[in-house]
Amino acid sequence: METKEVHGYKVMYDDRSESGADYLRDDLSYQEAGVFFEYAKRHGEAQFEDDDDRELTLHWKNGVFILKRRD
Repeated sequence: METKEVHGYKVMYDDRSESGADYLRDDLSYQEAGVFFEYAKRHGEAQFEDDDDRELTLHWKNGVFILKRRD
């Protein structure tokens, strides 16, 4: 797994979900992406789709954000 900073949040991701991390960082504003981070913190995960309809889940576990692609 690799790590990328997204609007001040550190996100771990694998090769399949890197495009999702880029989507959160590059295509969404701080406020738009922040909704997913805050929801994941409160509920353990936040599901979303990127512009190419890839389904992703942002997990919050042990103080770490982990982004995974859903199949």
